[in-house]
Amino acid sequence: MNVLEPCDLLIEAGHVVPVVPKGAVLADHAVAVKDGRILAVLPRAEARARFLPAEIVSRPEAALIPGLVNIHTHNPMTLLRGVADDLPLMPWLQEHIWPIEGAVMGPDYIADGIELAVAEMLRGGTTTCNENYFFPDVQAQTYKRLGFRATVGLPVIEFPSPWAKTTAEYFDKALEVYDAWRTDPLIRFAFAPHAPYTVSDASFERIGMLSAQLDIPIHCHVHETAQEITDSQAQHGQRPLARLDRLGIVDSRLIAVHMTQLTEGEIKLCAERGVHIAHCPQSNLKLASGFCPVEALRTAGVNVAIGTDGCASNNDLDMFEETR
Repeated sequence: MNVLEPCDLLIEAGHVVPVVPKGAVLADHAVAVKDGRILAVLPRAEARARFLPAEIVSRPEAALIPGLVNIHTHNPMTLLRGVADDLPLMPWLQEHIWPIEGAVMGPDYIADGIELAVAEMLRGGTTTCNENYFFPDVQAQTYKRLGFRATVGLPVIEFPSPWAKTTAEYFDKALEVYDAWRTDPLIRFAFAPHAPYTVSDASFERIGMLSAQLDIPIHCHVHETAQEITDSQAQHGQRPLARLDRLGIVDSRLIAVHMTQLTEGEIKLCAERGVHIAHCPQSNLKLASGFCPVEALRTAGVNVAIGTDGCASNNDLDMFEETR
């Protein structure tokens, strides 16, 4: 007599679509789960013969896929949905978003916005996000409380906010939060310098050094608009990506967000260095920022992932809509 193997959950589906092997669709399969980990993916009949689940979820007409990953979002901004619609990026930021954030941002705002965002993401199949906002300590606490997997951005920007008043304080607080949470199984971290036009050379150099020492990514808005390129050439004599390369952060730890303004040489550089691109098509269109050359990047071998950006510059966190 066979002794059945206990598990917490058996999910049965008409079709199971795993990450690997790529392109596979497994008909009439099941996924066995125990202690939050997948034990096996196997035909439904074999699963029933092998496992004794505490719970069975049967969806014979459905396709079961892994949770989606939102590669770039500002989830507390769910509370700013619909604010300052139909404006280009810099007036949207400087005249509306930043002043409002300065007035309302705080721990409760962060926690409430993330909780609303997690509910929206889970309804749409997203189970992991790459977050870029202030109060990373509250972010980590909130995602952990909700059982949601997140990479939390450690913000650096060259002006005061309710989170930090000086550049030194941004770095000090970032390292404190990282040290407090670095062993947590659900929470990871990335340095989150806002953009080349709001972060100094010295800060980027320090971020590059710390990123290498701690082996954590750098998550940054780069080449979002044509105006960003023009301003960088006037101020630094270089395009933003060239400046970041000079400062030593254009490598496989960089997640470059938006990237709507790229030359053939810049695409080649991203491919050679292993840069990851966070493509946010709806946000780019809503803010009239431009079009990321996705197919040219993919043809060159660059890893391109999909993000929604925040709800204030998108209106939702729907990854299926974003992918379409």
